Amino acid sequence: MAKKASTSKDSQKPERRLVAQNRKARHKYEILETLECGLALVGSEVKSLRSGRCSLDEAYGRLKEGEVWLIGCDIPEYLEANRFNHNPKRPRKLLLHRREIQKFAARAMEKGLTLVPLEIYFKRGRAKVLMAVARGKKLYDKRQAMKKAEAQRAIRRALHQRRK
Repeated sequence: MAKKASTSKDSQKPERRLVAQNRKARHKYEILETLECGLALVGSEVKSLRSGRCSLDEAYGRLKEGEVWLIGCDIPEYLEANRFNHNPKRPRKLLLHRREIQKFAARAMEKGLTLVPLEIYFKRGRAKVLMAVARGKKLYDKRQAMKKAEAQRAIRRALHQRRK
């Protein structure tokens, strides 16, 4: 019996494969605008990312000499790369068009705004970073957000109990 030809749905891989997420960023900052950026990496960094090892906890973006850099992102060394390994905390260049840099990153130069990485993922085999222009939240803003989330949870819980 002949095998059935696979349909295009079966052979498609997911378009986006998440590697790391900065969960604290959405709590600490108010996200104003986001932009997907390419990431200039060396071979051992790509291998390490593909194995799912990365930390965005203390990372931020910086505009330097007309280029945007990702600073503080920790991509651990790839064990099998031996002497050709990379420096885990090195600054990494973000790949953006000039007009994107002028519009997006220059906005981060405004008082009180910063560039924060939200996610690192692979899209069609290329490493991408979701960067955000963000404003730091005050303590009372964080408390309000927590109260709102707790109220939403209570409503969902009550509705769930009511259905039973």
